[in-house]
Amino acid sequence: MKLMRILPFARSLIDLAVKEGDIVVDATVGNGHDTLYLAERVGPSGHVFGFDIQAQAIENTTKRLREHHMESRVTLVQASHAELYVHIPSEYKGRITGAMFNLGYLPGGDKQIVTRPNSTIAAIEQLLDIMAPEGVIVLVIYHGHPEGAIERDALLQYVSAIDQQRAHVIRYEFMNQVNYPPFIVAIEKR
Repeated sequence: MKLMRILPFARSLIDLAVKEGDIVVDATVGNGHDTLYLAERVGPSGHVFGFDIQAQAIENTTKRLREHHMESRVTLVQASHAELYVHIPSEYKGRITGAMFNLGYLPGGDKQIVTRPNSTIAAIEQLLDIMAPEGVIVLVIYHGHPEGAIERDALLQYVSAIDQQRAHVIRYEFMNQVNYPPFIVAIEKR
């Protein structure tokens, strides 16, 4: 297949925006796969701020980072991504070049605990305020469950209304796959 699948495409967008030494955000650390990827991407002189509301996600991510000796590159915060503004020190505001979201629920966790549109939109708004110009936010939207469909609809309405002078917004998806395949919305701050 020549077309990139969803997760590799998400990372390719981050690769365009993030280089060694940068400051980035993993807004939904989950099991730590993206957190580890981001820690590798920013190198020893960069830093990742990772957020999740679930203790299990923080534990899983901490374990993964330790296994790869990357824990010094990451600050994990057990809090909603809607609170990222208060948890990211002021010296990093204006320097954030990338942010990743994997929306839905924690794989292997409680499927009743899901991301919600209000907190996700609040996090995006905060990121647009504190990111560097040309910083990229990548949202992987899993919408095959009832709450996911609600979040999808609210997010699409929100991002479609972002002023084009503030940011560029794209959507990437496979349109002919069954079972509600995830898709990407990417936002580049202008």
